[in-house]
Amino acid sequence: EGAVLRDTVDALLLDEWRNDMNVEIGAINQILPITSAGNWENEGGKDLAIRRWIASVLHKIIDYKAQHRSLLNEVATLQQDFPQDIMLKNILPFLKLPSHSFEGENNEGGGERQSHQRFIRRGFR
Repeated sequence: EGAVLRDTVDALLLDEWRNDMNVEIGAINQILPITSAGNWENEGGKDLAIRRWIASVLHKIIDYKAQHRSLLNEVATLQQDFPQDIMLKNILPFLKLPSHSFEGENNEGGGERQSHQRFIRRGFR
């Protein structure tokens, strides 16, 4: 899912969103070197840090995708003000996100937090 995540981040509308996601994705490189390995049952330590990092990345990308969809809805209301060919050729192609859905993503807009909690408890198998 790494390539799909990168494609999705690259397609986000705002530079602020893209920059925030790139910082979040890269954060694992600062987290792991200073995190202990954990105990022999693989509890805590790096395992927990990785699960938390994945949950944080998922939460942010799902949130930004929801905001992106909201902006698309606003653009859809503007469609009546623009000629059809301008919308299809010059506006809509720049607003399209990759169609991939990430684990825990709820396209209806609700329930994402519970999905993230289940993901954290279950791990990232």
